Amino acid sequence: MNHTSPASLLNPSASRQRGRLALWPLLTGLAFVALWLFTLGSRALISPDEGRYAMLSLAMLQSGDWITPRLNGLLYFEKPPLQYWGGALSMALLGVSDFSARLWPGLAGLLTVGLLGHTAHRLWGPRTGVLALLCGAGTAWILINSHFLSLDAGLCAALTLALCGFLLAQHDQAQGQARSGWMLAAWVGLAAAVLSKGLVGLLIPGAVLVLHSLWRLDFAIWRAMRWVVGLALFAVLTVPWFWAVSARNPDFAWFFFVHEHLQRYLSPVHNREGPLWYFIPFLLLGFMPWTGALPWLMRVRRSDFAEGFLLVWALFVMLFFSASSSKLPSYILPMFPALVLLLARRLEQASCRALSWHLLVPVLAWSGGLAVWLLAEQLVAKDSSPAIARAMLNGVGLASALFLLASAVAWWLLRRQRKEVAVAVLALANSVCVLIGLQAHNGYGLQKSSAELVQAIPQALDPAVPVFSLRSYDQTLPFYLRRPVTLVEFVGEFEFGQAREPERWVPTLEAFVPRWQAAPQAVAYMERPTLAAIQALGLTPRIVFQDERRVVIAKP
Repeated sequence: MNHTSPASLLNPSASRQRGRLALWPLLTGLAFVALWLFTLGSRALISPDEGRYAMLSLAMLQSGDWITPRLNGLLYFEKPPLQYWGGALSMALLGVSDFSARLWPGLAGLLTVGLLGHTAHRLWGPRTGVLALLCGAGTAWILINSHFLSLDAGLCAALTLALCGFLLAQHDQAQGQARSGWMLAAWVGLAAAVLSKGLVGLLIPGAVLVLHSLWRLDFAIWRAMRWVVGLALFAVLTVPWFWAVSARNPDFAWFFFVHEHLQRYLSPVHNREGPLWYFIPFLLLGFMPWTGALPWLMRVRRSDFAEGFLLVWALFVMLFFSASSSKLPSYILPMFPALVLLLARRLEQASCRALSWHLLVPVLAWSGGLAVWLLAEQLVAKDSSPAIARAMLNGVGLASALFLLASAVAWWLLRRQRKEVAVAVLALANSVCVLIGLQAHNGYGLQKSSAELVQAIPQALDPAVPVFSLRSYDQTLPFYLRRPVTLVEFVGEFEFGQAREPERWVPTLEAFVPRWQAAPQAVAYMERPTLAAIQALGLTPRIVFQDERRVVIAKP
């Protein structure tokens, strides 16, 4: 049946104009996705996290062993394998590169943003859905963690699927197959979260469900969880790997469940301590440019099921990790999707006049970046790498100027009641400016990467030439070499693997000397103080690379 309206038949030019206008959001979205993905490979991987997780994926691809994770050739059971699998698959399909190494968190970030837009649309209508999509894409902490290779973007996407699936399954308008489908999607999200980072993938949703039920004194939602089918699906997705890795490695269960979960949370075993307020600065900066609206998000009615659940989710994540003895900035990332959904609801309800006042916070923050750029010459003069510092400060200055210009445009649009367009301008501007800042940081990143170092020692790329790492270890070195290095008098996070496979490393410099002397060709990486130590042992090495911190020697 033809549904063309009479008005369109009478005025075909108006119909074509509406079609062209509707095309612009689609083209803008595609351009944003292209920018998001393209910038994944524009910077070198940096140590430690990016090199670690890139090498874990590469090792799986090279060995064909998708059960037992190995880091630099040694057993490594700190985390489950979902991200390693994703990284190995992207490297198999696209080749080994910085881009393919970061593709998993990049896609995870896009999935998170897409879920937020869809969920807000289904819960509160199309306008709120668009606002959630824009706010998610423009939130600094979601963007940054999606462009950095760690486990947290993948965990966040999995938990967002669990959160959104649960909310959509409990929505009043969800009926029959839709309600059941979204509840099972939530169980899939739980399984993916556990396979991404362990039991925290169950703890966060489970604790929030309990706390929210107690707060509302309502346990009816527990009957809608599809427990039998959901638990069966969860088990099918998670149990096979845990069973297989435990069967092959009898010590896995104790190390993974006790050491990596209980001991890490309850004690400073990994030297990642911080005060109770540790995460507050990361929340305030990470929620830019929407930080000024945070007080709005606390105004939740207990009778509103979805809003209450989102608030409990965000607060629990913040408090849980604040109480932990092991803290890293990215740990609170799973609270940001809940905040974005609350924000989208508030923005849809707020007046343009109220929103214009909230521009002050991001404007002040980016004005600080502009002030830093204006002081560039004084700051560069104090830096040990003036060229790198100048490039970084120029990037900050460009990003700050662009955002301040975009803020003026957004303010002008708000004065004309163009709320959605103003939010879109802010979100796009913040995204572009954050990406500019990340790219400007690449000079400093290269100082914590082996990307350029490996190019200076081509003989190390020969698999027949042994490469040693003396008293130190750069996590990116094996990835850029495309193979493991032999650790010498270095333990760090390798204690578990070294104890079980002692033949894969050299415990002392004294034991390294005869191996070096016996090899016709060899390469060794170290930090500067170690060079004097090996010279004291009688070696007269040939230096092939050095900078302020690192030295590489080679023979012949």
